[in-house]
Amino acid sequence: MMSSENRSHFSASCSGVTEAARAKINLALHVTGQRPDGYHLLDMLVTFADCGDRLGFLPAQADAFTLSGPFGEMLAGDGNNLVLRARDLLREQVGALAFPVHIHLQKNLPIASGIGGGSADAAATLRGLMRLWGMDLPAETLASLALTLGADVPMCFESRPLIARGIGEKIEAVPDLPAFAMVLANPLKGVSTPEVFRRLAAKNNPALNLAFGLSGTGGWLTAIGSARNDLEPPARELVPEIAMISQMLQAQGALITRMSGSGATCFGIFSTMTAAQEAAAALHGERPDWYVQATETVSGGM
Repeated sequence: MMSSENRSHFSASCSGVTEAARAKINLALHVTGQRPDGYHLLDMLVTFADCGDRLGFLPAQADAFTLSGPFGEMLAGDGNNLVLRARDLLREQVGALAFPVHIHLQKNLPIASGIGGGSADAAATLRGLMRLWGMDLPAETLASLALTLGADVPMCFESRPLIARGIGEKIEAVPDLPAFAMVLANPLKGVSTPEVFRRLAAKNNPALNLAFGLSGTGGWLTAIGSARNDLEPPARELVPEIAMISQMLQAQGALITRMSGSGATCFGIFSTMTAAQEAAAALHGERPDWYVQATETVSGGM
């Protein structure tokens, strides 16, 4: 772990590059089939929140990787995390241009929580190192690199509202999606994604079918409310706290509540940021042992 003094020096002296790794929120996740290789086919409406991890990149004499943040210690000693894999994969593409780099990850999001923490970190690493190394790779090459790192990494690389289909690689921007005031809550219990999929009752569910020409917050809330997360029922079997979180968010006035990804993070959409902040404070008061965060998502227009 990096000392607080060194972390401050790193931040203050970073004339290099910093990148936000925004939390990925699955507003909808429909499981529509399964490929012969075992990968599930998905239709997802995805947005990204203002909260998340943060990465810094500096030229160095030798490669270095340091951690801080409330969940940094959980990654300590992991020599094969997605940040380092992203660095090494990108370096293979550019060779001599890829000088040594000190990467610092401020880990603010819970580990394996259904909001794309590791995938967002990998995507931010690709973006940050391309800037630091002065690279401009073709979009097709970047998409292939991102997908090699994981099915969620291509959409996290975009880090803007989108629809993702297939295993996550078929991406379509959603410029009309508005920003939402939101509360994220996670009981800090791990959920096994393979086990969630194994318990899925049906794997050929109806596709995501958003009405054409959606506009305005009200129209989008109606559309999101009519969608679903097919992974939520089996995840609730594994972690009963997911149902508790939804009930608590609803009790605080959430307009829509749903689990994100394979869990266990749930979100509640609120009418205003003030309402979201008040709800987050109330939830934190009831369950100080949980991760609770009021945030705002980015709009499609960015």
